[in-house]
Amino acid sequence: MKSAKAPPARKLSPEEATKYAAVLASVSQWESLPATTAKNAPQAPIQDHERMWLTRDCLLRYLRATKWNNANALKRLQSTISWRREYGADTFTADYISPENETGKQLILGYDNDARPCLYLNPAKQNTKMSDRQIHHLCYMLDRTIDMMPPGQESACLLIDFKGSSSGTVPTVGQARSVLNILQGHSPERLGKALISETPWYVNTFFKLISAFIDPVTKEKMKFNEDLRRYVPAQQLWSAYKGELNFEYDHNAYWPALDAECKQRRQAYRERWEQGGKKIGEYEEYLRGGSQPSLQQIVDQANAENGTSADVGKDADLVAAQVGKLSV
Repeated sequence: MKSAKAPPARKLSPEEATKYAAVLASVSQWESLPATTAKNAPQAPIQDHERMWLTRDCLLRYLRATKWNNANALKRLQSTISWRREYGADTFTADYISPENETGKQLILGYDNDARPCLYLNPAKQNTKMSDRQIHHLCYMLDRTIDMMPPGQESACLLIDFKGSSSGTVPTVGQARSVLNILQGHSPERLGKALISETPWYVNTFFKLISAFIDPVTKEKMKFNEDLRRYVPAQQLWSAYKGELNFEYDHNAYWPALDAECKQRRQAYRERWEQGGKKIGEYEEYLRGGSQPSLQQIVDQANAENGTSADVGKDADLVAAQVGKLSV
């Protein structure tokens, strides 16, 4: 990790700050949302873990993904919460997913040049028949990769090596569209790089078939058959991918260790959120244990310096923090 560092966050322009403050004010007033993505679905109260998901960084990711269109960002944020409820994304357990990963076909290991955690996909190690759980597996591992992000990082590095795979292990177009829906629709701005290696002709054909469903921003992040050490330090790159990080997958050791580490990180993340006042719009860097103060600490400091809460300046976080219903 010493050789990798997350780039600094870009400062918002005045127009972006205003749009962010408006979105934060809107989501802060959500009390219930559709229980599913179906039209006219019944409403269900918004839960604490959903409020915690609505961080400052999350709202900004959706704003960037919608080209700073407030209405579209709000629509997609609501859609993702409804989708996660319907899909059961927050209910998948390590025990339920475990059979899918017995061969180590997905692996979180090391960090790239920008301190993104690396998620390896190894199609040659496919060990199960096509099922919904295969897609649940990827959803689960993406969430665990997010758990492993260091303070200041919000995207992941995806490495896919098709060496030794057969045409039968390539996903169907339907599965690919489901995966793209998760990545592009419900995890916007989470993909930092997708490094794809050892692609036989049938894999190239597959990518041509699904190309129409891949948005331009995602396409720019996809690199085919390049030297992986350009993007991942050799000491952080798995030896199976021509790096120097020696690792042999042992499911009985790796799987419980990953589960325990991610649970510990999620617990610490939630405790910080509760200590910060359970605020929507909280900083992820603070929640991950970084040096960033909590939103409440920033507000308290501004109030102390100004001697009043009536004029907290033009900072979008401070302005939006005054909106009611930010705390539970």
